[in-house]
Amino acid sequence: MKDLIIFGASGFGREVAWAVERLNRVNPTWNLLGFIDDNDEIQESVTNGYKVLGKSTDVGNYPDAYFVCAVGASKVREKIVNHMKEVNPDIKFGSVIDPSVELSDLVAIGEGSIICAHTIITVNISIGSHVIINLDCTIGHDAVIEDFATLYPSVNVSGITHIGRAVELGTGMQIIQGKKIGDYSIIGAGAVVVKDIPERCTAVGSPAKPIKFFD
Repeated sequence: MKDLIIFGASGFGREVAWAVERLNRVNPTWNLLGFIDDNDEIQESVTNGYKVLGKSTDVGNYPDAYFVCAVGASKVREKIVNHMKEVNPDIKFGSVIDPSVELSDLVAIGEGSIICAHTIITVNISIGSHVIINLDCTIGHDAVIEDFATLYPSVNVSGITHIGRAVELGTGMQIIQGKKIGDYSIIGAGAVVVKDIPERCTAVGSPAKPIKFFD
């Protein structure tokens, strides 16, 4: 098995550790060494049986390990991953896919991505690097999900859709077929996307409409 370290020892990080345990029971894949986290107060502590090994500045101390970033907020995760690459240009990222995930052989998944339990991913789908797809999501044929996107639990993505870089899709939202969500936009929980959403905005409601734009 290959060594793995999770960045982020909070709630979602612990859920990812659980997914690693579930995966290893079916197909031994990762030797989970523990967490790294930039919170000073939890250094050297143990959470759910795994030690906090240091901070992002310490990633070079583990040259043989793979890393995965378990931080839900897309822009924050992008910033953390870029910092880790600056600290160690040779850093390696691993993906964690829960064994209950149903996906075809016609799905491409980038490095450092996390796909949680009971998600269904069909055919001819491209998923970028450092993407988080949380519990109980569905993704339809020919969808494209760009790097650092986050799908919170129970998101339904229809076919031929394009989810931009570092987009966040709120819990229980839906997007109908053929629509696009621009880079860095945030879609609120329970929203229904029936028209393209521009980049760098927050959109809510059914149908989803932008209510705020940001840099």
